[in-house]
Amino acid sequence: MSKELLKMTATEAGAAIHEGKVTSVELTQALLDHARALNEQVNAYISFREEAALADAQLADEEISAGNIRSPLHGVPMGIKDNIYIGGEVSTMASKIHEDFVSEDDASVVKRMKEAGIVLVGKLNMHEYAWGIDNNSPHFGPVHNPWDLDKVPGGSSGGSGAAVASDMSFSTLGTDTAGSIRIPSAACGLVGLKPTHGLVAKYGCFPLAWTLDHIGPMSKSVDDAAALLQVIAGFDERDPTSVEVEVGNYQAALRGDPSKLVIGVEEDYFFKDVDSDIEKHVRAQIDALASQGATVKTVSIPSLAYSEWAELATSLSEASAIHHEDLLERADDFGEDIRFLFELGELFSSVDYLQAQQIRRRIKQDFAQALEDVDVIIAPTLPVMPPNIGSAVADLNGEEVDLIDNFIRFTGPSNLTGLPALTVPVGVKNGLPIGLQIIGRDFGEETVLNVGSIIEAGNPMDDKRAPTGA
Repeated sequence: MSKELLKMTATEAGAAIHEGKVTSVELTQALLDHARALNEQVNAYISFREEAALADAQLADEEISAGNIRSPLHGVPMGIKDNIYIGGEVSTMASKIHEDFVSEDDASVVKRMKEAGIVLVGKLNMHEYAWGIDNNSPHFGPVHNPWDLDKVPGGSSGGSGAAVASDMSFSTLGTDTAGSIRIPSAACGLVGLKPTHGLVAKYGCFPLAWTLDHIGPMSKSVDDAAALLQVIAGFDERDPTSVEVEVGNYQAALRGDPSKLVIGVEEDYFFKDVDSDIEKHVRAQIDALASQGATVKTVSIPSLAYSEWAELATSLSEASAIHHEDLLERADDFGEDIRFLFELGELFSSVDYLQAQQIRRRIKQDFAQALEDVDVIIAPTLPVMPPNIGSAVADLNGEEVDLIDNFIRFTGPSNLTGLPALTVPVGVKNGLPIGLQIIGRDFGEETVLNVGSIIEAGNPMDDKRAPTGA
């Protein structure tokens, strides 16, 4: 089978299967062969489930032949991050402590993916317990960025990003607590959506920080992200943070007129201390929207000045509470980097945590007020480019800066607020992609995706793809 088929988007692959141009079994086998062959270089997968995947693909072909097409993604093969449970199978969380953990139930999102006829081919590599941004795992090895194998792919969903960018998965899911969908999506040239907190149920996903965690799509196109969100969105009473809200028609929303859009730009935080080339590409897209008739307004969100502290106080405290017993009894079984973070989290007091929640409340209020006057806020996704694997610093216009602090600086606020945030690729610097972030109102995914589709339609990537792929 031609590897050109593996370059298709997920919705294109679904259409090809449904139109009889290729079977799900053929496409699943081709993807598995490609992923196995490339995994030694990219290290995107922790494990494969070839026998189960081919059986699921066979069932999909039988149902499709009988005219029972469950969704636009029926029969499409995908990997899934290894902190999202497939019932009866191992989910390691890329850790030593949970290396043999088997869940009884499917995660909410896995259940919905199976109901949509998606074929799950394996579990994707990640930063241990989803608490890191470079995906350099001491237990399963580093994931390599398909655009440049020496560079980090971003994290914690680095395996997810690398798999989709290298055509080892047609689309997938990531988890996002401070940017772990959007960071690797930006670093790997993908579309990544962190939905509104509560829109996608998290039952069956190992938590990092209860009040900040999200699950969302990582895809080759905005249409793919919309199609996958359509599958996974919805209420599940087993998740106490799940919200019972009407699910939108996300693919149908990708038809908007840019002349009716009002774009917000927050200069003091989101355009401060940014790589000059990243800023240039992001501002070029804002200008392009304005040239198509969109209105651009400056907005002010003064409380963003405190967001980094509030994000860290919240995430570190909640993560340390989750891992407290293992930190006492099995500290040496954690990777050195995350053991340090969990130990650091133990130092925050209840006063620190509660003060962070007061700051968080103010940030939410300030965003809500800003979004009364604009449809979305546009910003860079990352202020710096991905460094080499093993580096703790990044380059910011010739100055070395801390990698973790800068990688989460522009993504963390949307976890504090719970607002939907989408990253789309908008250019390339030194062979690596650049991401633009679109932040919307609560449950405003349709608008956020629509703006992303308008930007994507302008082909800002000039059809560039990761060289490591099909």
